[in-house]
Amino acid sequence: MESRAKLFGHPVHQMLIVFPLGLLATSLLFDIVYLATDNPRWADIAYWMIASGIVGGLIAAIFGLVDFLAIPSGTRARRIGALHGIGNVIVVGLFAASWLVRYDAPMSPEAGAIVLSALGVALALFTGWLGGELVDRLAVGVDTGAHLDAPSSLSNRPATEHHRVAQR
Repeated sequence: MESRAKLFGHPVHQMLIVFPLGLLATSLLFDIVYLATDNPRWADIAYWMIASGIVGGLIAAIFGLVDFLAIPSGTRARRIGALHGIGNVIVVGLFAASWLVRYDAPMSPEAGAIVLSALGVALALFTGWLGGELVDRLAVGVDTGAHLDAPSSLSNRPATEHHRVAQR
Protein backbone atom coordinates (compact mmCIF):
# COMPACT_ATOMS: atom_id res chain seq x y z
CA MET A 1 0.00 0.00 0.00
CA GLU A 2 1.55 3.27 -1.10
CA SER A 3 1.78 6.27 1.18
CA ARG A 4 -0.72 9.07 0.61
CA ALA A 5 1.67 11.83 1.72
CA LYS A 6 4.85 11.82 -0.38
CA LEU A 7 7.71 14.18 -1.12
CA PHE A 8 9.95 13.39 -4.09
CA GLY A 9 8.32 9.97 -4.31
CA HIS A 10 8.95 8.92 -0.68
CA PRO A 11 6.62 8.83 2.35
CA VAL A 12 6.87 12.06 4.35
CA HIS A 13 6.15 10.35 7.67
CA GLN A 14 9.07 7.96 7.26
CA MET A 15 11.37 10.86 6.38
CA LEU A 16 10.34 13.04 9.32
CA ILE A 17 10.13 10.52 12.15
CA VAL A 18 13.90 10.07 12.40
CA PHE A 19 14.31 13.59 13.76
CA PRO A 20 12.03 13.43 16.81
CA LEU A 21 13.11 9.88 17.61
CA GLY A 22 16.76 10.90 17.50
CA LEU A 23 16.24 14.08 19.48
CA LEU A 24 14.14 12.44 22.20
CA ALA A 25 16.39 9.40 22.61
CA THR A 26 19.52 11.55 22.68
CA SER A 27 17.96 13.85 25.28
CA LEU A 28 17.87 10.87 27.65
CA LEU A 29 21.54 10.17 26.95
CA PHE A 30 22.32 13.80 27.78
CA ASP A 31 20.33 13.44 31.02
CA ILE A 32 22.49 10.44 31.89
CA VAL A 33 25.65 12.47 31.19
CA TYR A 34 24.20 15.24 33.40
CA LEU A 35 23.64 12.74 36.21
CA ALA A 36 27.17 11.33 35.80
CA THR A 37 28.96 14.69 35.64
CA ASP A 38 26.61 17.03 37.53
CA ASN A 39 27.26 19.55 34.73
CA PRO A 40 23.98 21.50 34.23
CA ARG A 41 24.81 22.26 30.60
CA TRP A 42 23.89 18.66 29.63
CA ALA A 43 20.48 18.96 31.32
CA ASP A 44 19.83 22.24 29.53
CA ILE A 45 20.68 20.66 26.16
CA ALA A 46 18.34 17.75 26.97
CA TYR A 47 15.56 20.25 27.76
CA TRP A 48 15.84 21.91 24.35
CA MET A 49 16.18 18.59 22.55
CA ILE A 50 12.93 17.46 24.16
CA ALA A 51 11.18 20.65 23.03
CA SER A 52 12.43 20.14 19.47
CA GLY A 53 11.56 16.44 19.53
CA ILE A 54 8.00 17.15 20.65
CA VAL A 55 7.45 19.64 17.83
CA GLY A 56 9.00 17.26 15.29
CA GLY A 57 6.94 14.35 16.60
CA LEU A 58 3.70 16.30 16.25
CA ILE A 59 4.57 17.28 12.67
CA ALA A 60 5.47 13.67 11.77
CA ALA A 61 2.21 12.51 13.38
CA ILE A 62 0.15 14.57 10.95
CA PHE A 63 1.63 12.69 8.00
CA GLY A 64 1.38 9.37 9.85
CA LEU A 65 -2.32 10.01 10.38
CA VAL A 66 -2.81 10.70 6.67
CA ASP A 67 -1.23 7.34 5.87
CA PHE A 68 -3.11 5.55 8.66
CA LEU A 69 -6.48 6.74 7.38
CA ALA A 70 -5.70 5.12 4.00
CA ILE A 71 -5.20 1.65 5.54
CA PRO A 72 -8.29 -0.52 4.97
CA SER A 73 -10.30 -1.18 8.11
CA GLY A 74 -10.46 -4.72 9.43
CA THR A 75 -6.84 -5.46 8.47
CA ARG A 76 -3.92 -6.39 10.70
CA ALA A 77 -2.14 -3.31 9.32
CA ARG A 78 -4.95 -1.07 10.60
CA ARG A 79 -4.70 -2.62 14.10
CA ILE A 80 -0.90 -2.33 14.16
CA GLY A 81 -1.13 1.22 12.79
CA ALA A 82 -3.54 2.19 15.56
CA LEU A 83 -1.21 0.78 18.24
CA HIS A 84 1.75 2.52 16.59
CA GLY A 85 -0.03 5.88 16.44
CA ILE A 86 -1.58 5.77 19.91
CA GLY A 87 1.72 4.59 21.38
CA ASN A 88 3.59 7.45 19.75
CA VAL A 89 1.07 9.98 21.05
CA ILE A 90 1.80 8.57 24.51
CA VAL A 91 5.56 8.86 23.84
CA VAL A 92 5.13 12.55 22.97
CA GLY A 93 2.92 12.96 26.04
CA LEU A 94 5.56 11.44 28.32
CA PHE A 95 8.21 13.76 26.93
CA ALA A 96 5.86 16.74 27.13
CA ALA A 97 5.29 15.93 30.81
CA SER A 98 9.06 15.62 31.30
CA TRP A 99 9.57 18.99 29.61
CA LEU A 100 6.89 20.64 31.77
CA VAL A 101 8.41 19.25 34.97
CA ARG A 102 11.77 20.75 33.89
CA TYR A 103 10.28 24.09 32.81
CA ASP A 104 11.13 26.10 35.94
CA ALA A 105 14.65 24.68 36.29
CA PRO A 106 15.81 23.12 33.00
CA MET A 107 19.44 22.93 34.18
CA SER A 108 18.58 20.82 37.23
CA PRO A 109 15.75 18.43 36.35
CA GLU A 110 13.99 16.43 39.02
CA ALA A 111 14.41 12.66 38.96
CA GLY A 112 10.77 12.33 37.90
CA ALA A 113 11.45 14.27 34.69
CA ILE A 114 14.25 11.88 33.76
CA VAL A 115 12.09 8.85 34.60
CA LEU A 116 9.36 10.18 32.29
CA SER A 117 11.94 10.52 29.51
CA ALA A 118 13.21 6.98 30.13
CA LEU A 119 9.65 5.64 29.93
CA GLY A 120 9.17 7.58 26.70
CA VAL A 121 12.30 6.05 25.17
CA ALA A 122 11.28 2.55 26.26
CA LEU A 123 7.85 2.94 24.69
CA ALA A 124 9.37 4.48 21.55
CA LEU A 125 11.45 1.33 21.06
CA PHE A 126 8.23 -0.68 20.94
CA THR A 127 6.32 1.78 18.74
CA GLY A 128 9.33 2.00 16.43
CA TRP A 129 9.24 -1.79 16.10
CA LEU A 130 5.53 -1.52 15.26
CA GLY A 131 6.40 1.05 12.56
CA GLY A 132 8.93 -1.39 11.17
CA GLU A 133 6.28 -4.11 11.19
CA LEU A 134 4.00 -1.83 9.18
CA VAL A 135 6.61 -1.09 6.53
CA ASP A 136 8.75 -4.21 6.40
CA ARG A 137 6.16 -6.92 7.05
CA LEU A 138 2.85 -5.37 6.00
CA ALA A 139 4.19 -3.16 3.16
CA VAL A 140 2.46 0.01 4.35
CA GLY A 141 4.08 2.99 2.62
CA VAL A 142 5.79 0.78 0.02
CA ASP A 143 5.32 1.40 -3.70
CA THR A 144 3.28 -1.22 -5.49
CA GLY A 145 5.67 -3.44 -7.41
CA ALA A 146 8.78 -2.25 -5.55
CA HIS A 147 11.83 -4.37 -6.36
CA LEU A 148 15.62 -4.31 -6.37
CA ASP A 149 15.92 -2.78 -9.87
CA ALA A 150 13.04 -0.29 -9.64
CA PRO A 151 13.63 3.09 -11.31
CA SER A 152 14.34 6.14 -9.17
CA SER A 153 11.37 7.73 -7.46
CA LEU A 154 12.39 10.98 -9.16
CA SER A 155 11.95 9.42 -12.62
CA ASN A 156 8.13 9.55 -12.49
CA ARG A 157 8.12 5.94 -13.73
CA PRO A 158 6.25 3.27 -11.78
CA ALA A 159 8.27 0.87 -9.64
CA THR A 160 6.88 -2.03 -11.67
CA GLU A 161 8.67 -0.80 -14.81
CA HIS A 162 11.51 -3.09 -15.96
CA HIS A 163 10.78 -5.57 -13.20
CA ARG A 164 13.11 -8.55 -13.38
CA VAL A 165 12.57 -11.63 -11.28
CA ALA A 166 15.65 -12.59 -9.29
CA GLN A 167 17.32 -15.84 -10.32
CA ARG A 168 17.61 -18.46 -7.56
